[in-house]
Amino acid sequence: MPTIRRLPENLVNRIAAGEVVERPASALKELVENALDAGARNVAVRLTEGGLGGIEVTDDGCGMGPEEIALALERHATSKLPDEHIELVSTLGFRGEALPSIASVARLSIESRVRGASEGWRRVVDHGALVEEGPAALPPGTRIRVEDLFGKVPARRKFLRSARSEYAACLDVVRRLAMARPEVGFVLEHDGRRVLAVQPDEELASRVARIVARELADDGVAIELQRGTARLTGVAGLPTFNRGVADHQYLFVNGRPVKDRLLVGAVRGAYADMLARDRHAVLALFLDIPPEEVDVNVHPAKTEVRFRDPAFVRGFIVSGLRHSLEAAGQRSAQAPAASAMGNWQSEPITREPAPALASLFAREYGSSGVREASSAWRSYEAEVLAQPAARAEAAVEDVQPSVSHPLGVARGQVAQTYIVAEAEDGLVIVDQHAAHERLVLERLKTAGAQDAITKSQALLIPEVVELDEPDADRVEGAAEVLAGFGLTLERFGPTAMLVRAVPAALAKGDVQALVRDIADDLAQNGAALLLEERLDLVLATMACHGSVRAGRVLSVVEMNALLREMEATPRSGQCNHGRPTWVKLAHGDIEKLFGRK
Repeated sequence: MPTIRRLPENLVNRIAAGEVVERPASALKELVENALDAGARNVAVRLTEGGLGGIEVTDDGCGMGPEEIALALERHATSKLPDEHIELVSTLGFRGEALPSIASVARLSIESRVRGASEGWRRVVDHGALVEEGPAALPPGTRIRVEDLFGKVPARRKFLRSARSEYAACLDVVRRLAMARPEVGFVLEHDGRRVLAVQPDEELASRVARIVARELADDGVAIELQRGTARLTGVAGLPTFNRGVADHQYLFVNGRPVKDRLLVGAVRGAYADMLARDRHAVLALFLDIPPEEVDVNVHPAKTEVRFRDPAFVRGFIVSGLRHSLEAAGQRSAQAPAASAMGNWQSEPITREPAPALASLFAREYGSSGVREASSAWRSYEAEVLAQPAARAEAAVEDVQPSVSHPLGVARGQVAQTYIVAEAEDGLVIVDQHAAHERLVLERLKTAGAQDAITKSQALLIPEVVELDEPDADRVEGAAEVLAGFGLTLERFGPTAMLVRAVPAALAKGDVQALVRDIADDLAQNGAALLLEERLDLVLATMACHGSVRAGRVLSVVEMNALLREMEATPRSGQCNHGRPTWVKLAHGDIEKLFGRK
């Protein structure tokens, strides 16, 4: 019979280190979080060989005395839980395992001095064994060095990546924590080279732009939304300012950097009809909610969280992002003179639905509603825009660009695709198809086309979709929400759902695949965004086919009409796929091209 025994203390610490210390970046994260919880105003980080050679973190926080240093190196000893209400924790760390875990797999040196004390104290632990302690000379605060990480644990050391990869992970950790605390100054040095330096008490938007991408200062919008006790702030990039991977999305909950699937799904939903599916937004979002509404102890490294009301959190983020992006109006990510767009946005943009289009979509739609809607839109466009002339007309002489026309006055057409306009502050080039595609989509939404295409199409024979029992439970729980999108289903035994009706726009699609995809989306994100995104895709497809095509000759009157409507339409700076609809060359940029400046 196997005998139950207590594990040695050093082995217990090494097991705990497996949860907390996966690589140099995770050790660095714990040390910087400790510095922040100690009230530091300045944090300096020095790395050697990407953290493989050494990590040093120095702060000017409250510091520790000799007895506190010794206690900090014991398991489950912490100053971050003043009482037993673990669900109300407001600090970055609180489990009390970081320092002893790191000390069990590395050589850890702690030097600290309490403010007002005559001297500091030093304690060195080498892979769990105390090797040195005594007085130390240093300013008030704490300095911790980690060397020879996993030096006596070769099985762990050989699985570490290259110095360059480990350095990239450490840099990401410092960037996230620096954004989470704009009131704290950070300095990061790698192999003697200063990589990052930000001053304390920096404005949030300015710090995010300095750390994430400097272009965000011009190509981003501020996020500010309050709903009850929840608050959302941050900076979001315009849809035309995007990346091919999602590594520039920084998400924070109550000042804690997280990588949460619910929040990532909410960001994806907010940008659903403004980005191509293989492109990703650039943003930094800060969500502040009462501590009792979020569980931060889901993951040992506390990078994942669980919300008490995930549906509210998702809706809050989606509405906050969409409202701010819509307020950006026709702004687009511009290389030259992007800051000049700011003077357009002083007045909120409002649009009335087009009466003719609204009346067209007031009809009852049958199973061919999408084709009828698209045909109706093209008929409406034919009424608004006259038949194109065989060639562009001469510009009207008495029409001059002004501040009231930020996209300028049309002067001609290039390659039967691009409108060239003269603005008061430069030259504007517009992609006529991309611009009109966005205008059509916004008109369809405004006029109620979304309601028209989400009408249900009853199935002649209800279809049974087999699922796992947990998936069936989730889909059944979302049945009322899905019915609002035109998908009617009910439980059909422990592991199946019976589909009685689908959205008319998706009537010819694969019902089995649709329901399974929704079940997967519910399992991953906790709410069904997939169906809404598919309907948005249908609207975008209708808009693409019903818009002015490239290669069509436009008259000056038609070109000016397109420009004026772009100025009055939200999100007209990008098409439905995230591409820019216009670019501007400022007068200064044109002069540089010709060597006049």
